[in-house]
Amino acid sequence: MHIQHSVAVLTGAGSGIGRAVAQSLARRGCHLALIDINAEGLAETVRLARAEGVTVSEHVLDVASRDQIAALPQAVLAEHHQVDILINNAGVALGGHFHQVSEADFDWLMAINFEAVVRMTRVFLPFMQQRPQARLVNVSSLFGLITPAGQTAYCASKFAVRGFSNALRLELQGSNVGVTVVHPGGIATAIATSARLSADIPQDIAARNLKHAQKLLRMPPERAADIIVRGIERDKPRVLVGNDARILSWIERLLPVSYWRLVPGLAKQSERPTGNA
Repeated sequence: MHIQHSVAVLTGAGSGIGRAVAQSLARRGCHLALIDINAEGLAETVRLARAEGVTVSEHVLDVASRDQIAALPQAVLAEHHQVDILINNAGVALGGHFHQVSEADFDWLMAINFEAVVRMTRVFLPFMQQRPQARLVNVSSLFGLITPAGQTAYCASKFAVRGFSNALRLELQGSNVGVTVVHPGGIATAIATSARLSADIPQDIAARNLKHAQKLLRMPPERAADIIVRGIERDKPRVLVGNDARILSWIERLLPVSYWRLVPGLAKQSERPTGNA
């Protein structure tokens, strides 16, 4: 994938991995259509990206909104006239065992983490198919590979992203559009502190889970972003970000049911709900 002079649409650009990916792409000469619901955070990312000398458009919207997504291609094309890369990065976390999570909260997470991926793909894919070379990049998670207790909603969404991406890749095989699915491990973002928690979780347990989760979030987002962008450049179908993601993906393949016995730290954490990503 030739990134220089291409145009990338990126959701969740206002912070964390999204901001770092935007900067990494901008340094490579990629023009950007940046999307986030947080106007203040998005404005800062736009400022940082424009400092690299590329064209950047700013789109404040809620990816859970069907209508806002439907109107987005027109706004992006008015600024950039083409779309070569779509990166579905926006995501949220939700802590709590299944019986503790309300139906409304479960639906809220699925709308952002999975349904938005499908809708963004549906509206932008026709324009990407008009380009000589294009790539769809969907960000799943380490929890799209393994399934800790207390993460039923999050795992459901991230496994859905993984399945959707893998099937779509086969459907688009031989075309000009490639598909990459990304599985970040513990990246040092605010996903844990910003996670929505069930009201049924006692405050002391929530605080203990947050402290443990933050210990697992180690890799700087800038390093994660460079791994992701290099994966795009190399047309990789799957990108595992971090040693935790690589190691656990192999353990899960070897022991798909009993792998928790080999990861006691995570197994201990899985006994309680957490907002970890």
